[in-house]
Amino acid sequence: MLEKMIISTAKAPKAIGPYSAGVRVGNFVYTAGQAGLDPQTGQMVEGGIEAETRQTITNLKHILEAAGSSLEQVVKTTVFLRDMNDFKAMNGVYAEFFNENPPARSTIQAAALPMGAAVEIEAVALII
Repeated sequence: MLEKMIISTAKAPKAIGPYSAGVRVGNFVYTAGQAGLDPQTGQMVEGGIEAETRQTITNLKHILEAAGSSLEQVVKTTVFLRDMNDFKAMNGVYAEFFNENPPARSTIQAAALPMGAAVEIEAVALII
C-alpha cells in the first residue's frame, strides 16, 4: 500500500488555505498550484508576469526539492493565466527553467487567481 507524505518547506510560501504545498505518493510528487508569492513576506512579487512566473517556478523548485525531486524530474505542469495575452512573456520565463526535455504542459486562462496572481503553476514530478 502506498503512503501519502505531506511536503512543506520554509523556502516556499505557506498555504493560504486547507491544502498541502506538495504530496508525495510512491515515486511521484504532486504540487499545489504556486503563485509568485515571496515566501518571506507572503506578498506577490512586483515586476509583472515575468517576475511572477520566475517566483512561481522558484517556489515549485523548493517544494520539489523538499520532496526529493527537482525541476528536471517534472513530467507535467498546468499553467493558469489570468490573461492569455501574457502567454508569450510567461512562456519566455518558463523556457529558462524547462529548456531541455520539457514536461508536458497545459495552459489555460482563469477568470481569477488567488491573491490577484497573474499566473499559477502546478506540477507532477518523479522522485528517482
